[in-house]
Amino acid sequence: MHSADAAIASLPKIHLHCHLEGSLRAETFVELTKRAGISTRYRPGQPDIAGPDDPAEVYRFADFGEFLLTFGAVSRSLAGPDDYARLTREFVADALAQHVVYGELFVSPSVWAFFHPKLDLPATIRLIVQELRAARAYGTEFSLIVDVTRNFGAESAMRTAQIAASLAGEGVIGIGLGGDEARFPPELFTRVYAFARAQGLRTVAHAGEAAGAQSVRDALDHLGAERIGHGIRALEDPAVVAMLRDRRIPLEVCPTSNRLTGVASLDAPQPFIELDAAGVLVAIDADDPALFGTSIAREYAIVAHEAGIDTLKRFILQAVDASFLDDPGKRALRERVGAELGRPFAY
Repeated sequence: MHSADAAIASLPKIHLHCHLEGSLRAETFVELTKRAGISTRYRPGQPDIAGPDDPAEVYRFADFGEFLLTFGAVSRSLAGPDDYARLTREFVADALAQHVVYGELFVSPSVWAFFHPKLDLPATIRLIVQELRAARAYGTEFSLIVDVTRNFGAESAMRTAQIAASLAGEGVIGIGLGGDEARFPPELFTRVYAFARAQGLRTVAHAGEAAGAQSVRDALDHLGAERIGHGIRALEDPAVVAMLRDRRIPLEVCPTSNRLTGVASLDAPQPFIELDAAGVLVAIDADDPALFGTSIAREYAIVAHEAGIDTLKRFILQAVDASFLDDPGKRALRERVGAELGRPFAY
């Protein structure tokens, strides 16, 4: 192992923007599709479309739209509770191997239900939580953020939020808003987010990814989002950047994801550099690590290479502060992470 790689491997890591389904190992995905007799590709209205069965090829896509369809194909392959249990066990193994010490993970039960209407959603979420608890033996804690997927509309989102509320205190800590950002703006889900807050759930939203800076503003003003997933297109409007800075709203930035989906230019500096320079709080994550052929360790390495190890360490501490832990939990995690980073901590 190169010395720089070893240094990154030893750092404590925080997941704030990782989709559990998007961590499905390519080999497992191929195995599940073969067992079910389905394709590794999904296109609405084309159930028999052919797809590759080489694990090195199944997660290739050309743009953001194709990525969403790939996520759909993965979700279709996860047909029952045993599949979700396996997904979670493999995720935990991969996370612990990278020294992940804390995580808040997205799950998308409305997508599960679309492909598998008979799946018991609360029971499946409870099973995932149970599998995640195995990480506690290694000093790592995970919670879930239930995604209310835009594409299915506000009524579906409310039903999903109600499921999340019924599981608050059982490993579910909040709701998120993912899916087709360009076609389903935040204001459609204002009532859903008001309900979630009233139930004690924390709130985050994807914005400023497939839509521009106004999407970020709307996620703050209409939804009251406490964190923004991605958010890098806030850079298109200095006033929105100032809003994020002044309100201390953290961004969950996923460098490889944003470049592979075409949101961030390959020819421009990494958006996290400009956002950080503007005073915006940045946390780094891997989004859908398997689908993007990356990992949280690789994303940390990108930051270290392009902005320096001290910037990376600061981003890790900012992720702790941006987490939805209560104050004692956040203080304990910050003390642990600060000690491992070899720098003083303050709270």
